[in-house]
Amino acid sequence: MTKKELALEVIKRLKTAYPDADCTLDYDQAWKLLVSVRLAAQCTDARVNVVVQDLFTRYPSVAALAQAAPEEIEAIVKPCGLGKSKAKDISACMKMLHEKYNDKVPEDFNALLSLPGVGRKSANLIMGDVFGKPAIVTDTHCIRLSNRIGLVNGIKDPKKVEMELWKIIPPEEGSDLCHRLVWHGREICTARTQPHCDRCCLFDICERNL
Repeated sequence: MTKKELALEVIKRLKTAYPDADCTLDYDQAWKLLVSVRLAAQCTDARVNVVVQDLFTRYPSVAALAQAAPEEIEAIVKPCGLGKSKAKDISACMKMLHEKYNDKVPEDFNALLSLPGVGRKSANLIMGDVFGKPAIVTDTHCIRLSNRIGLVNGIKDPKKVEMELWKIIPPEEGSDLCHRLVWHGREICTARTQPHCDRCCLFDICERNL
C-alpha cells in the first residue's frame, strides 16, 4: 500500500468512526477562534472554553479587546498558562485586526501569518474551519498519529509534517482529517497510556502493528 493509498483508507475509516468530529474549541466568530487557539498552546481546549467565557463577556468585540490593556487580559487568561506572553499576543493581534483589517479576520493565509501570535497551525485552523479552504493543522495529535500510522516517517517538525501530508491527502479532506486525528488520539491512540489497539479501526493498516 502506497502512502497515498494508506491516507485514503485512513480518511475513510476515521470518517466512519468519527462522523461528527469538529474543532473542540468553542467559537461563533472568527476572531474568537483566533484568541482561543492562542490560549490553547500548552493548555487543554476544555479549559480554554471555560476561560474565554469571561474574556468575551468583558470584551465582546475586536475593538473592545484591542483597547484592553495586556495586564487586564492576562488577569483573565492566566489559568491557561503563559499568561503574560499570550495576553501580549492577543492584545497585539486584536489591535492589528482593528487598525488594519476593520475588525475582520483576513481570508488569506499569509495575512493570517502576519498577525502576532499566529503560526501555521493557527492559520490553517482558521482557513479550514472558518473559511472552508484546504488546510492541514499539524497539532501534536496529528504529528504523533501521522508518524505512528505511517503517513510520514520520523518527522516531528510541524511544517515538514504538513508539507508531507499535502502530498498524499486530498485538499478537501485535510481539515476534517486533522479533527478526526485529534479525536482518535484522545480516545484510542493515546499518548500518555498504551494505545488501545484492540479497539482501533486502523489496527490492520497501522505501521506500528505491521
